[in-house]
Amino acid sequence: MLQPEEQIPEQQTGSESNTEAQQNFDTEAEAAHFYETVKQRFLAVNRWHEWAGPGTAEFWLTDAAGNEVQREPLAGDHFKIDIPGPGTQTGDGFDWVRIEAVETVHEPHSDCMLIRVRPATNPNNEKQDVAHFFSEEATSNFVVKREGATVSAAVHGRNEKPNVEAEAVVDKLRNSAVATGAVAAFSKLQWKALVSGMVKR
Repeated sequence: MLQPEEQIPEQQTGSESNTEAQQNFDTEAEAAHFYETVKQRFLAVNRWHEWAGPGTAEFWLTDAAGNEVQREPLAGDHFKIDIPGPGTQTGDGFDWVRIEAVETVHEPHSDCMLIRVRPATNPNNEKQDVAHFFSEEATSNFVVKREGATVSAAVHGRNEKPNVEAEAVVDKLRNSAVATGAVAAFSKLQWKALVSGMVKR
């Protein structure tokens, strides 16, 4: 089976975070049935805000050119993210990440799906600087998994550092403030809300 930790980049710089929620079932059959529900929630990126609840970030799936799409995510797509508070000039008010990998494994007693994203430029304009509060070394690794009669959802953040390479001074200040706060507070709250919502019965 795909082991999520094997797909997640090594922690080398900055901060890391691990947030998980799970549900236990009486039988593998019940867990397998519920996992299909969780997987559908996981693949519906445009509805993640619904699972996470009020006061959390909103996500839109876009294609490689930045056009919003209503479909399952693919490698090369982007997430356009509206986090509470001011956005970046470079990102036209949003934070942007690019999907590096979408991995799925199905086995008799286990299932797993992973989406790995990395801070990216805004595909809707010509600016070359990363439009995200974290630098491009960072990754967010989203995982849903069934092992036996347990279904879980998790987000593993790696190499999280403020993006202070932004061209606009106001973006540098915003990114530093948001990223510093994010490591300690917002990311944890956001991801806990998301993973808990994903596996809510």
